[in-house]
Amino acid sequence: MGMIKGKFLTVLYRAPFGDPIAIDVDGYVLSLRRDEAQLVEVEEFNA
Repeated sequence: MGMIKGKFLTVLYRAPFGDPIAIDVDGYVLSLRRDEAQLVEVEEFNA
């Protein structure tokens, strides 16, 4: 479970103090702590 380069993700929810963050990766909901989420490199995609 996790993410690989080239996958699309959507931020679903951020807790009130920013930890944890829930993201959707190809239909799988993944929960990350803020320090883990900071390690994810993203590019904005405009359809």
